[in-house]
Amino acid sequence: MDADIFDQFIDQLERYVRERLIPAEKDILETNVIPDAIVDEMREMGLFGLTTPEEYGGAEMSIAQYIRTIRTLSYAAPCYRSIVSINIGMVCSALKNGGTDAQKAEWLPRLAAGEIASFGLTEPGSGSDSAAMQTTAVRSGNGWVLNGTKRYITNAPSAKVALIMARTSKEALPKNAHVSAFIVPMDTPGVSVGSSDKKMGQAGAHIADIIMDDVKLPADALLGSEEGRGFALAMKSLDNGRLSVGAAATGYARRALDSALRYANERKAFGEPIANFQLIQQMLAESEIEIYAAECMLDDAARRADAGENVLRKAAAAKVFASEMCGRVVDRVVQIYGGAGYLAEYDAERFFRDARIYRIYEGTTQILQLQIAKHMLREWAAQA
Repeated sequence: MDADIFDQFIDQLERYVRERLIPAEKDILETNVIPDAIVDEMREMGLFGLTTPEEYGGAEMSIAQYIRTIRTLSYAAPCYRSIVSINIGMVCSALKNGGTDAQKAEWLPRLAAGEIASFGLTEPGSGSDSAAMQTTAVRSGNGWVLNGTKRYITNAPSAKVALIMARTSKEALPKNAHVSAFIVPMDTPGVSVGSSDKKMGQAGAHIADIIMDDVKLPADALLGSEEGRGFALAMKSLDNGRLSVGAAATGYARRALDSALRYANERKAFGEPIANFQLIQQMLAESEIEIYAAECMLDDAARRADAGENVLRKAAAAKVFASEMCGRVVDRVVQIYGGAGYLAEYDAERFFRDARIYRIYEGTTQILQLQIAKHMLREWAAQA
């Protein structure tokens, strides 16, 4: 996207976040649903097609622009990013990187227009461990039959299509070549969705199981019409997904810090605002420092990704730092609010609950630490 047009878009999005999305949060907390009118507005703004190529009806943002947009949107409640995140992140990326021309022509315009997507990798017995994946895809005539269950799937209750990872070989093959990716319309016979899971936080964002019972798919449902590339495409798309989560955590940390800054100036103790107390100032300053560091990491990783570098390690590092940082910031915010921070009527309590998931999805901190170290050691061995 042209830089000037992008700057105008960000200005518009910032106003929309403050004037429309944040005021709607109270109702979302009560109903656990984003109003249909807001979802339609987000479609009209093009938020479901940020990363889709222009030829398929999207904005074709660079990765750096995409991450800046997510950071801006994520100043509001996490559910707003959640509803668009799979379309503009993992599913769009997988289609662009691995889809056939026909698959791109069929699905990219639909994603950009706001048909909600899900991404099915995690299962009841496996997440990052692809060797333990139980969902199977077996050839049947000219097509496939899928069986299995995917767990904790974002947007599953409202999705029109899901990109499902399934094993096409009983054996765990090198480089995860036993895993393929399938485009599964959610109205396909045999596909069902479990009830929306009750969560600690993130009201309005929904996750549920996707259950597949003898789901018959045509041959062209196989992403890229090639077996054994599913996991590789999933992992490649996860780089952008991890940057998106890092951006979401950073945007929300900024919101929490702004809230604490306002509260510290309004709340008085011993006859003066608590913002005058040096230990309160220390918590504010530490939070500002860490948010700035996360912003810089995200900007650098996104710039490198746009330049064509392999950012697997840097995307993982940025996601780990930003998500852990957000956890520290919201904890300080509760502390700054004091007793009020533990009450549901104040925002600090919600920020604390909402932020906890960032350290878990798109790769837990611990899994990403192992991945970072593995690649460091591999590089060292290659140079030794």
